[in-house]
Parts: sequence; C-alpha cells; structure tokens
Amino acid sequence: MAQQQAYMTETDNGGSGREPRGDRLRRLFDRLLGGWSGDRGIWRRGVFVAGCAVLLAVVMVLHSRIPNTIGNLGSLVETFLPWLGVFIPVLLLVAVVRKSATALIALLLPALVWLNLFGGQLSDKTATGGDLTVATHNVNADNPDPAGTARDVAASGADVVALEELTAAAVPTYERALDSTYPYHSVQGTVGVWSRYPLTGVRAVDIDLGWTRAMRATVTAPAGQVAVYVAHLPSVRVKMEAGFTARQRDRSADFLGEAIADEPLRNVVLLGDLNGTMNDRALNAVTSQMRSAQGAAGNGFGFSWPASFPMARIDQIMVRGLKPESSWTLPQTGSDHLPVAARVSVTTGG
Repeated sequence: MAQQQAYMTETDNGGSGREPRGDRLRRLFDRLLGGWSGDRGIWRRGVFVAGCAVLLAVVMVLHSRIPNTIGNLGSLVETFLPWLGVFIPVLLLVAVVRKSATALIALLLPALVWLNLFGGQLSDKTATGGDLTVATHNVNADNPDPAGTARDVAASGADVVALEELTAAAVPTYERALDSTYPYHSVQGTVGVWSRYPLTGVRAVDIDLGWTRAMRATVTAPAGQVAVYVAHLPSVRVKMEAGFTARQRDRSADFLGEAIADEPLRNVVLLGDLNGTMNDRALNAVTSQMRSAQGAAGNGFGFSWPASFPMARIDQIMVRGLKPESSWTLPQTGSDHLPVAARVSVTTGG
C-alpha cells in the first residue's frame, strides 16, 4: 500500500504513468521559450533575420516594380511568387532558435502580405452548375503513350478539349482515340481542339512565330456560341549567362492579346500552355482582359508544371464573358504537364 501511494505521488495522475497532453505541450513551449522573460537580448538579437523578413515583404509588395531589363528578373520572381511564402516558416524557426522578439514581430509583415496576395486561393471557391466543361493539356511532343493520354483527358467529361505540342506523327493517334467522343475537331499546326458540339470559324492565329501554335474556333454549344482560343506560347529558359529568357514568349503574348481583343463574340475562353503565370506582368496583354478560371472558381493554386512536382500554373483556362463555376487539375498522364479543366456558364445579353 505504501509503495502504491509513493508511485501515485510520483506520477501524480492516479498511477496511469502518463502525463496529460496539455502538460506535455506546456513543457515543450517552456523549453522553446524558456529564458525569454527578463532577457533584454531578445530585442537586440535577430536583427539580420528581421531585415530578411522586411525584405521579403517588400519583394512581395513591390514585385511589379522589379525591372525586367536585367534577365527578366521581374517575370522570374512573379512566376514563382507564391513560393516566397516558404521562407516565412524558415525565418520563424530561426527567430525562435535565436530567441529574437524583434524578428518575430518583423515576420508579421511578410505573413500578412502573403495572406493578402494568396490567402484567397487557399479557400475552395468551386460551385455547382455550369453549361460547358473545357479542358486543356500540353501533351508533350515526346509523350510515350499518346493514346493513353487522350483517353485520360476524354475521361474528364469535358465538352471541349484543347491539346498543345502535337506532332504530325502523333496527331492520327489522338484523332483515333478522341473521335468517338468528340465528333468535331480541328488541328492547326501543333495545337488542336476537339468538341462535342459543331465548330465553325476555325482559323490559325498569328502569334509572330513563323509557324502555327495558336488557333481559334467558334463552338456552338446548347447554351450559346463560345469563341475558343488555343495557344502554346514559346518556352522560357533560365540561363546563368542570360537570366530568364522570355522575349519571344512576351512578344507572342502581345499578338495573342490583340487577337482576343478583336474577337467579336461576347463569350471567349482561352485554353493553353502560356508558359507563364497570372502574376507575370509580361502576359498583361492577355491577363488584363480575361479572368482565370482557377483564381475565380478553383480550390488551391492549381499548379500544373512540372507534373512530377507541380510548382507553377503555366497551363491556363481564362475566360471573358463566361462565368467560371469550378476549376481543377486532372491526374498525371504521360506528359510533363498536368491537364487542367473548368466548368463555366455561358452568359447572354448585356
């Protein structure tokens, strides 16, 4: 009996031998923050970390002011802008280890800026309804299984499918795999569109490349006519000696923007690989006149490239006139891009 009482006194919890979870958490915080009280050094330490936090906030706030004159640095930063938030928990950990109250307070700046810029994308904005489902996929010229990729995209249930980076050798394979689901289609150069509904007004769109990587067609859907643009803008590269090389992509974006601006139909959807994000100011000719389906009706960032570890959304579905209802990414295929899809409502009048 005496031994049992001694054991209960030692554990102080009726002999269970387990410390309450709340006590364990308090002890953990005590270890991490122990010694902060009365330590005047908490305000002097971590000045460098605090400076990094302020600089991070400034870069995110003023990203549009970063010049593109040197290696298109501004566009490079904007392409991966959401990922700057990764530095916040890193700096937070350093601030806690350094026991720096100055750094912790400074970290509020980038945290608030990031939430202001991207907090809305963390919520689910998808809705039900919609008249038309569209999908787009850069299928990759070196795709080892074009037939399987075509079947995967068709399984999405999309009414209109746009494919980019089509090779002449692979086009017949995509046609055979898709024609039973989509009776109407057209391929222009290296891009194509497949549709459940009739296509008219099909033509190539000049984006100043010398060969065809963009097209437009009118889809006559039950809810009304929709102008569908499909585009694959030139690739960009990050080179040590030249920085972010995107001059041709930027010029092609300007030509594409002019074509869309001249489109007479009210309802317009742009499907394709733009090799750039909505944050990239070099795509302003397009993004300034259209809405991102993912930004308006998606859940999360919807990153689409590279497929093995998506870090950026360079495959876009943008609309003008149409109302985005939902937007999502599709499972990985044999391509290095993920397919993306969206459900939209066709608007009339106005």
